[in-house]
Amino acid sequence: MARAKKSGKARTAASPFVAPVSNRIHALDAARGVAVALMVGYHLCFDLNYFQLAAFDFQHGTFWLAAHFTIVSLFLLLVGISLHLATANGLRLAPYLRRLGVLAACAALVSASSYAMFPASGIFFGVLHFIALASLLGLLFTRFYTVNLIAGMAWIAAGMLLQHPWFDQLGANWIGFMTHKPVTEDYVPLFPWFGMVLLGLFLGKTLSLKGFWQKLANRQPGSLPARLLSWAGKHSLAIYMLHQPVLLGALYFSSKLKG
Repeated sequence: MARAKKSGKARTAASPFVAPVSNRIHALDAARGVAVALMVGYHLCFDLNYFQLAAFDFQHGTFWLAAHFTIVSLFLLLVGISLHLATANGLRLAPYLRRLGVLAACAALVSASSYAMFPASGIFFGVLHFIALASLLGLLFTRFYTVNLIAGMAWIAAGMLLQHPWFDQLGANWIGFMTHKPVTEDYVPLFPWFGMVLLGLFLGKTLSLKGFWQKLANRQPGSLPARLLSWAGKHSLAIYMLHQPVLLGALYFSSKLKG
């Protein structure tokens, strides 16, 4: 979403933790819709592999590792951009906290359901847990500009290059720096991924300074695919919560019918 105030700055609510405003930046919704579509496609392939209806190497295959990195990176860049736009004219605290509460509740539900389905590999710090934390930490960086570019690159480099056995212990896994990937269905640690949010904050402000968001504010998507992607971006949290139960349920009953 975007609101054009007298100052000419744009704001957005097109993310799980940003408060709603009256106008939208539909192009930003569509970009998030692209990430949603890629995520659903990735999870469909993952579920096909789980039901042994296809064979994909998600742990070692170059394509699948690159796909996972691309999808998560796109989501988190958009988190940073949205956070910049949402706070450019001041933070609306009550809606922000309400949305943060919804996000935290969804993260808890994801953990509970994942441990029920996969007791040995449940989700303890996945993408929703990360976004909830990043939405709080990101507020400390919204006032910065070039600092976010430098800090973001350093954060990513540290998360990818540094390891220590201390971070392998239970309770420290969410930070990152582990010597091995934990056994979990979704893992988005603070290092290196918060670096992507910082880069998103930098990119969001850069485009604001160039008047990019003002030009896009409230511009309606033209084609049907663009409208569908924009719709998906507006409802990204709901789609995230519902798509796996739908996919798993459909594939389960399909496998039973074939069996």
